[in-house]
Amino acid sequence: MRNTGPKCRNCRREGTKLFLKGAKCFTAKCPISRRPYPPGVHGPAQTRAKITGFGTQLREKQKAKRVYGLMERQFSNYVAEATGTAGNTAERLQQLLEMRLDNVIYRLGLATSRSEARQLVGHGKVKINGKKLDIASYQVEVNDEVTLTADAVDALGKRTEQIAKQDRPAWLHLEMKGLVGKVLSKPGVKDVEQLYDVTPIIEYYSR
Repeated sequence: MRNTGPKCRNCRREGTKLFLKGAKCFTAKCPISRRPYPPGVHGPAQTRAKITGFGTQLREKQKAKRVYGLMERQFSNYVAEATGTAGNTAERLQQLLEMRLDNVIYRLGLATSRSEARQLVGHGKVKINGKKLDIASYQVEVNDEVTLTADAVDALGKRTEQIAKQDRPAWLHLEMKGLVGKVLSKPGVKDVEQLYDVTPIIEYYSR
């Protein structure tokens, strides 16, 4: 079952910002800044005990799942696909996660969070190479063109200046006129936000 509770609880549980709430994560209102302890009635009295190797693997897995908003089956399928592909398993896993359509919308700066990006996709506001697509997990490919419907572009009109200033990874390009995104290449390790450590995740599923 997908976790539909308060997203900020996930950051507090992991003890680090996962940037799940967009702009709020960069303000003084961010709950993990105000309450840097685990959620729950006993949270303030809890201390973060030193965790074992297995515990580290589990926590990194949970972080990655929460960053991308995935359930266990979805995430384990990505790991299985990455493991079954020739080459660097860790890099391939990160590419699979980063090249999800909802993540691409977020990384282009067209949404303030991955959950907002997933809504845009689910509501039919996103096009790939001119064709509407409502599958958030769709894997974009190099040279794909990512656009929004006219009404979605109009809705983002007030944020145009903010979007223009947004930092974007080198593997993506956004043409501000019409908000046209382009996938230039596959992401490298350096292009992925370092919110989790992928090595313990591979080790977790290799047990």
